[in-house]
Amino acid sequence: MMIAASLALMFGAASTPNLADAVGAGRKEFSKCLSAQIQPALDAKLSLGDFSAAMKKACADKEAAFRAAIIAQDKADKMSDAAANADADEQISDYVTNITESYEESSRPS
Repeated sequence: MMIAASLALMFGAASTPNLADAVGAGRKEFSKCLSAQIQPALDAKLSLGDFSAAMKKACADKEAAFRAAIIAQDKADKMSDAAANADADEQISDYVTNITESYEESSRPS
């Protein structure tokens, strides 16, 4: 029984870094996708609303992967479904807000 408990702890601990790696990779890919939307939108002189819509569409797959990784990590950390989803929503919102603000600042006339 003691060996089974030790193995369970070992395998549980081994999976946590993989989840953290997935969150980090998801964060990096989502952030990279969002950032890549700024210059083409500036070149096209998109309104802030059009930029937001285009950015959301272009990065939907990266957002979904990032969201799934956050939720998986949070669930592994024993968070409730509601708390894990709220955490994912907040983190994604922070990235979107930062890129939107960067676009807004960059698109202002000098």
